Amino acid sequence: MRVRLLLLLLLFLLGTTLRAQAAQVPVRFSEGMTRGFLVLNDSAGKRPASGDFLQVENGEEVKARVLLHFKDGSLHDETAVFTQHKLFSLQSYRLIQKGPSFPVGMDITVDCAKGSYRIKTTERKNGREKELTGKLDLPPDVYNGMVPTVVKNLPKGASEKIHMIAFTPAPRVIELDISPTGEVPVTIGDLKRAAEHYVLKARLGWLKIPAALTGRTPPDDHIWTIASDVPAFLKFEGPLYTDGPIWRIELTSPVWGK
Repeated sequence: MRVRLLLLLLLFLLGTTLRAQAAQVPVRFSEGMTRGFLVLNDSAGKRPASGDFLQVENGEEVKARVLLHFKDGSLHDETAVFTQHKLFSLQSYRLIQKGPSFPVGMDITVDCAKGSYRIKTTERKNGREKELTGKLDLPPDVYNGMVPTVVKNLPKGASEKIHMIAFTPAPRVIELDISPTGEVPVTIGDLKRAAEHYVLKARLGWLKIPAALTGRTPPDDHIWTIASDVPAFLKFEGPLYTDGPIWRIELTSPVWGK
């Protein structure tokens, strides 16, 4: 019993320390109206989905939305509403995933100001539905749906630690390390450029042991950006759900005459 109490105290102190060290990311480049066309490819180079990145500024808030429409009728719809008064601050988050490409359908809503969440899940195999509601103690640097924005605002070559809400489907706040690994050459038209490669590593804390025992340690995510002058997102690589396949999301351009 004494050992158990000491472990619980240690976990509490570790959690308190992490929250105390949380720091919001400063705004270096203000976000505004943006539209980008997206394609999603799998590891075999096939294209299961295409979609849009839609961003609008409405008064003091910015609404950023990623829509991916799959060929099998599935949908990934992710929306982040945030403010950018010197520091980025997530206000609300919504994630909808449904269709054959996702083993569990999810409809997630998070109100960051209230610290409340609602999660509705639907098992694809048996149609069983569940709903979870509750409260979360959220640090100020939770950035679900905002990681590309955060990366674009980092000084060139800088690392950062932020927090994310992981849904398994129960929500858990985890730390995410963002680390640059160097530049890689890219060609844009006939122009040679250098893209900055960032590795996104989830820090599970005490959850690392059960994750390893169950074989559910998440792989690293990757983001590539143009970091010089005006920064721009180029590519994301990683799973979009727990135990999901590695997918690659990139910007694309319209093809005329088809």
